[in-house]
Amino acid sequence: MKKFFLTLGACALIGISALSAQVKFEDYFLDKTMRFDFYHAGDANTEMYFFDEVIEEPYWAGNKNYLVEQRDMGNQFFKVIDKASGKVIYSRGYSTLFSEWIATPEAKIVAKAMPEGFTFPYPKNDVIVEIYTREYKTGKLIKKFSYEIDVDSYFVRKSKQDLEIFDVHYTGNPGKRVDIVLLSEGYTENEKEKFVKACQGFAEDFFSYSPYTENKDKFNIRAVWAPSKESGVSIPGENLWRNTALKAHYYTFDSERYQMIEDYQSILDVASNAPYDLIYILTNSQKYGGGGVYNFYGISAADIPGPSTRKTYSHEFGHQFVGLADEYVGGAEMSDIYFPNVEPWEPNITTLTNLESKDWKKLLGDAPIPTPVKQSAWELNPQNPKAEPFNPNKPWALGVYEGGGYLQHGVYRPWPNCMMNWFHKIDVYCPVCSKEIQNTIDLYTK
Repeated sequence: MKKFFLTLGACALIGISALSAQVKFEDYFLDKTMRFDFYHAGDANTEMYFFDEVIEEPYWAGNKNYLVEQRDMGNQFFKVIDKASGKVIYSRGYSTLFSEWIATPEAKIVAKAMPEGFTFPYPKNDVIVEIYTREYKTGKLIKKFSYEIDVDSYFVRKSKQDLEIFDVHYTGNPGKRVDIVLLSEGYTENEKEKFVKACQGFAEDFFSYSPYTENKDKFNIRAVWAPSKESGVSIPGENLWRNTALKAHYYTFDSERYQMIEDYQSILDVASNAPYDLIYILTNSQKYGGGGVYNFYGISAADIPGPSTRKTYSHEFGHQFVGLADEYVGGAEMSDIYFPNVEPWEPNITTLTNLESKDWKKLLGDAPIPTPVKQSAWELNPQNPKAEPFNPNKPWALGVYEGGGYLQHGVYRPWPNCMMNWFHKIDVYCPVCSKEIQNTIDLYTK
């Protein structure tokens, strides 16, 4: 999927290194969740945030030892500040579907709003939340919104928990696990068993790829059963519209395979029935398609025959969980996404503007930069059925290979191929992506 970052205007810049050190959970938080809902609005030239409501949810599944983000990740960023002391007590980077939409042709002719929200542990005392957006031409995070929260206000709504949940893969304490919640979409009341099997298939497929395989004991997977009125998923390009619980549809931004959901608050309502860190939605569809947005949600068709389903899960989860960029080429111009003087925040691509900021640089050794690729027939034409199959066991050196982030020139990837590239032809993550996945698992579990 494409990750755009467009915004105009500026209030203040944020430096991640300037954020506070880690705080003690028990000093500032209760063992439950606060959810902050708002509307993200604007067009190609403007971007605004509008407050909606604050909600109390019963579970906090996050790591209590890693509260303040130290990485510069995501197209957006939020901070929770203790009002009395001015101390940053929680922060996270994330991305949104709206930040992609504002780079589409539609955004040049109409303004739009999308429901969004984020969660954090419930503060003991009043806090200020701040939202930042990454400026695409500079890569800087700019403050766009601020709101004070009275934690004892009677306007803080308590969420209603009334949906059935079940364990798919449970290994222990949520505070020391990566907790994934699976949501049903397009399954009717009489298709519950089909959803249960889809959840079991997700777990089996997900853990079939390294480094998830060797970290299986560090994950919990639960599912929330939310039946739909009609079976299947909407496909606007085929004039098929289904009455479903979350209103997923293909042709997002007029891209046929891009199956997404605009109403993120509805997703959060369903997910809140279980403890979770990450949300993944399984749709009752045989049509290939889905997406993954960093610290937002992932979604895939769950009824595709053959190996494509399992690879889609792993690929889209790489976007959602780690913020990995697509490494393939095609479908965009340089001015739409990446700029030669801005280093992408995604850990697996570079414009060579600041490669030294990536952990990837430390692994390169004496590899030339850029690194020439000795391409096989498959790499030159992956759609050619007579081409040589790609062999992941070939002694490819880690390097800086031109082509990535949809662009043939100006953006570089660390390996000739990887699960974040043409994943239909490959079954492994490159060393850089594998290391980033492992590092993120450790952040959630240590």
